[in-house]
Amino acid sequence: MLKGTGWISKDKYGCKKQGWQKEYSDLKSLYGSLAPEIIKYPVENFFRFDPASKFTMLSIALALHDAKLKYSAGKKQEIDLLGANAEGAQEANLAYFNDYLANGRILGRGNLFIYTLPSSPLAEAAIHFGLTGKLLYLGFTKNIEKESLKYAVNMLKQNRPKTILLVNSGPEKTTCRVLQG
Repeated sequence: MLKGTGWISKDKYGCKKQGWQKEYSDLKSLYGSLAPEIIKYPVENFFRFDPASKFTMLSIALALHDAKLKYSAGKKQEIDLLGANAEGAQEANLAYFNDYLANGRILGRGNLFIYTLPSSPLAEAAIHFGLTGKLLYLGFTKNIEKESLKYAVNMLKQNRPKTILLVNSGPEKTTCRVLQG
């Protein structure tokens, strides 16, 4: 059922099934170290993403690599994408609101608005990886990993998707699991 796991913490990242981890200094260096072996082709506008979207994108790339699932530009795959955290898009909303207050309606950065929904990081990833299955944000506030995993397993038991990517993000770590029925 669990085919692979990719994870990123504040200074380390790795693949659980393959049993390795490495250190990184910042997201730019992490992105560079994953391309082109793990990130098969450039992620459009990656450096304009908010932090949650960057961590989501990179953890999915690591999980797909760990599960040995291939993806390529222009290839669509019916894979469901679920994401869960306790904060929703609170950090992105604060960034947008503070920018709006500081710069006003005319000079405020509109690209910050894109990330004010908790499903935005998942949508960016679905576009890049060509995922055409269901996309769902789960807003659990307690036992997030346990509850979201239970939700994903129930989906698989109902034979709806064949493959699910489950992203759990928090302030300390972002994890993506590849689950197959």
